[in-house]
Amino acid sequence: MAARFSFEKIASDPATRARAGRITTPHGPVDTPAFMPVGTRGTVKALTQEMLEEMGARIILGNTYHLYLRPGHLTINRLGGLHRFISWDRAMLTDSGGFQVFSLAPLRKVSREGVEFQSHLDGSRHLLTPEKSMEIQFALGADIVMAFDECTPYPATPAQALESLELTEEWARRSKDHLTKLHDEAIEGRAGDGDIDRVNPEQALFGINQGSTFADLRERSLEGLIRIGFDGYSIGGLSVGEEKNEMFEVVSHVAPLMPEDKPRYLMGVGTPEDILEAVASGVDMFDCVLPTRNARNAQLFTSRGRLNMTNARYRADQRPVDESCRCRVCARYSRAYLRHLYASGEILASVLGSYHNLWFYLDTMERMRQAIRLGTFNEFRLSFLGSLARGQD
Repeated sequence: MAARFSFEKIASDPATRARAGRITTPHGPVDTPAFMPVGTRGTVKALTQEMLEEMGARIILGNTYHLYLRPGHLTINRLGGLHRFISWDRAMLTDSGGFQVFSLAPLRKVSREGVEFQSHLDGSRHLLTPEKSMEIQFALGADIVMAFDECTPYPATPAQALESLELTEEWARRSKDHLTKLHDEAIEGRAGDGDIDRVNPEQALFGINQGSTFADLRERSLEGLIRIGFDGYSIGGLSVGEEKNEMFEVVSHVAPLMPEDKPRYLMGVGTPEDILEAVASGVDMFDCVLPTRNARNAQLFTSRGRLNMTNARYRADQRPVDESCRCRVCARYSRAYLRHLYASGEILASVLGSYHNLWFYLDTMERMRQAIRLGTFNEFRLSFLGSLARGQD
């Protein structure tokens, strides 16, 4: 691992706030705007690492909560860290586990110390604190790690959102303090408590902005994060039930306020058109389960909108999924064949559908980056949205 973490803005679009840049990590560069395939349990569902490399993925996401419960962060560390464990030598980000424990509402109890939760696997009880989250992510060894936060539920009153925001800020400070301590110990040759064999002391830490849909609270949260100081800044607590227009209002308000020289990450969003609008507001990084989850449920993304591959209209359709797509699925297989696979419950349906959907996402990101560098992003954006609006023929 040669390079330390850094971010460089390369180009800006003259008509929007869209920007193209490059993140340098110990496991290689990531050009932005970037989409991160979600590898929750150390695997992007239905796809091999070779497939991800082939389609141009430069960074993937792993999940702290799930990997902590199984197979365990210490086990992964003893096997060489998460990169070696899953045979992935490009960049990786791990989330903090905050969203997963948020989704376990009936099985969790939140306090200033952290979140006590019951495992969905065996019912065992665990306490996840900012310090524990950092220790897990330190052992996993991802290039980018996330501060532990409380994902504010929706809807929330201003008082509830403020309380959650203040807790998130306190946890963000504790996260940074503890990760700094772990990194210092690693540099001095005292990694962890003796159970940690392999570490990455060059990890970058991102803070997470909260505040629900309240602009003043989002600003307050961001100001607190900037005072603490992070390597990147994320927008959390969205795509949790709010209307799309509320989400875009938050993103368009808070993203331009984030430091210009740091990456900006919108967590858990979204559809291709969602990402396009967020890029126009100045966001650099995205992750979402939609490409692979929808593929497993027979919904494929195309330049003319989504296809439901269980639809009888595709039974004898010899065209590719998307005639303008260059992926290996569209080059070889017909809609009729994919419909047959889905109707038959064949595993190959999920493999081919996931491959196409992720290729479509990553190719769309590449086209965005090119348009920003050429100063034609807004023209690309309008053309892309217009094609989706025309729909299938």
